[in-house]
Amino acid sequence: MASNVTASRTEARNAYLLLLVMPLFFSSNIVIARGIGDAVPPFTLALLRWALAVAILLPFAWSPLIRHRPVLKSSWRRILLLGFLGMWICGALVYIALAATTATNGTLIYTTSPVIVLLIETVVLRKPLSPLRLAGVVLALAGVAVIVLKGDVGALLGLRFNPGDLGIAAAATAWAVYSVVLRDRSLATMPTLSLFAAIAMAGVVTLLPFSLWEAWHGPVLPATLPVWTAVLALALFSAVGAFSLYQYGVKVVGPAITSCFLYLLPLYGVGMSVLFLGESLHAYHFAGMALVLVGLVAATAPTDIAAALAARFRPAPSGEPPHRGPSSPP
Repeated sequence: MASNVTASRTEARNAYLLLLVMPLFFSSNIVIARGIGDAVPPFTLALLRWALAVAILLPFAWSPLIRHRPVLKSSWRRILLLGFLGMWICGALVYIALAATTATNGTLIYTTSPVIVLLIETVVLRKPLSPLRLAGVVLALAGVAVIVLKGDVGALLGLRFNPGDLGIAAAATAWAVYSVVLRDRSLATMPTLSLFAAIAMAGVVTLLPFSLWEAWHGPVLPATLPVWTAVLALALFSAVGAFSLYQYGVKVVGPAITSCFLYLLPLYGVGMSVLFLGESLHAYHFAGMALVLVGLVAATAPTDIAAALAARFRPAPSGEPPHRGPSSPP
């Protein structure tokens, strides 16, 4: 019994260490894509990223995909939509937008997608929004406004917006829609890895015609080994690696704790943008980041963690000892 408890604690500790890496992998997508610039056209870059990811995933996902053919057949429209949202808009459109904005801005704006999920659920699905979560939504969106406007209210009055920032905001909205569409009962019957592989394949299908259009107008494949290495890194780290670590965290420590590690996304993304791309940080970046992080935590903090913290620090009723967490085994 003691050995099982020790093994469980060791696995949880290892999961926490891996989850510290998970948001680094997620945020590497924007930084790597910005770093290679226009060396690969955007649709071809997205196609190569997800085609390589499919090639890595398929040996592990093939058998479950065959077993769940009826689900794939009945839900093919939804899966194709998910591929368009997750790989076309949140892939190629992001790469197009990065040509007109910085990786710092892109990371900070993209981080607000969980807040947009709450807005969609509130407006479309009529889910109630608590005052705390509403305040978090307002703060996070205010942070995005500060970043997009570069702290200049005159830019709003004069309607001067960076098209790259708007493109990233559109991608963040698309990812929020993707997250809502993904919550389908029929798709929930499929193993997570196989469903991810199916969606990635659908994304490849939606990207292929546009990549062929790019090829019609000129060379599209990477011309140097460093660029090929960057493309491979996109597939390994920001696609397969990030997703696998996220799923491992959900399995070992649960979705509530795992999702909290996503709050590190802007810190990692901005840090890599400054370190590897030489981007500059300005006062409006710090102000916007503070608003986004505080708003994100307030809007999306898991309710079970909030309840647990409240119970831990709530005064105990008279005559009862204070709550100190789970009791030790006898």
